[in-house]
Amino acid sequence: MRVIDLSVPIQPSPPGVPEFQRVSITYSGNAQGGAEIEQMFGVPRDLLRGGEGWATETFTNFGTHSSTHVDAPLHYNSTIQGEPAQSIDQLPLEWFFAPGVVLDFRHKADGDAVTAQEVRAELSRVGHTLEERDIVLIRTGRDEFYGQPDYWLRGPGVSADATRWLFAQGVRVMGIDAWGWDAPLDKQAAAAREGNAPGVFWAAHQVDLPYSQIERLANLGALPSTGFQVACFPLRLVGGSAAPARVVAILN
Repeated sequence: MRVIDLSVPIQPSPPGVPEFQRVSITYSGNAQGGAEIEQMFGVPRDLLRGGEGWATETFTNFGTHSSTHVDAPLHYNSTIQGEPAQSIDQLPLEWFFAPGVVLDFRHKADGDAVTAQEVRAELSRVGHTLEERDIVLIRTGRDEFYGQPDYWLRGPGVSADATRWLFAQGVRVMGIDAWGWDAPLDKQAAAAREGNAPGVFWAAHQVDLPYSQIERLANLGALPSTGFQVACFPLRLVGGSAAPARVVAILN
């Protein structure tokens, strides 16, 4: 068995990353842990190995969508198909361990739409017939820009029609190695303003379907097109619109 990490590293953001996607972490080392033990419990530090205690870390700014994460239907709308949208803790665990397939759309420009026809053609090219609950991973190559200030402005977007088609085949988890499943927000916004029409901004998110997206994936190039399992269990965050996940591919 070989396990391939598909998650981006969680670490403090470099300068220039927009505030809404920054990650900030406070690190407390073993020496500080020793001092805390002495203060809290009266145990002198010379009774601890090397005078040290626990090392800890605290997220001081870390949103549920800040790293590799799984979105719940609640992220898209408060209701889906006329019912209250499910939060991340309400989704079936069975969704998050299933056979995977990688579809290669690295040739698509930033802002381009990945259509249903293109998804079908790529599935045909790699010789994969979708089964119910397969996990479909869209490779854009934009993970190489992770951590850069313009990362969130890069990538094609999966169209609403392609999302609907995948859902109709029984797919409930779909992932991408870019900032988002839809096209970059600035391009969506420009198109929505220009057309002054609903259903343009966040079109694939708001298709009114109970499915999950994995966003901010990495390392899809290390995978074959088919023949592997994906494990992408999100943290059990009660009422959450999303949760971070350690996404891995398992090859036999």
